[in-house]
Amino acid sequence: MVNPETRTVLPLQAEPGHLIRRAHQLAVSTFHDTHGRQVTPVQYAVLRALQDAPGIDQVTLAEKVALDTSTTADIASRLDAKGWIVRELLPRRQRALRLTAEGEAVLAEMLPRVLPMYAQLLDRLDAQERDELLRLLHKLVGLGSDAPSGNPGA
Repeated sequence: MVNPETRTVLPLQAEPGHLIRRAHQLAVSTFHDTHGRQVTPVQYAVLRALQDAPGIDQVTLAEKVALDTSTTADIASRLDAKGWIVRELLPRRQRALRLTAEGEAVLAEMLPRVLPMYAQLLDRLDAQERDELLRLLHKLVGLGSDAPSGNPGA
């Protein structure tokens, strides 16, 4: 990355994109170490969104988990094939999505390990640094003040 003020090239370790990619790798690795590989982090996000809003359509689900609609449809199809969700046809070719009892059971098994997983992920940061990181991440991804409060990893 070139600093426009000095026209110098930043070291790789100082590039925001590189650091964000490394943080993502760390988050995914921590997720898999905690939960195994039966559920991906994106599938978990979809299951959680459906737990919070049963019966939402795929377009709304895509918005909630920040995915495009075709990727969301593909993930919904995979979760349906696993028996974790059901897709109910709505007017205008939309689909309402709901967790099945098996999908609820998968989440029930995962949820007690979520906060400890985030504590492990953020254990290099003190409480103030965790709060600041989460605040900045919300700002970076455009959630701003709409972000739910809470302190994972505290």
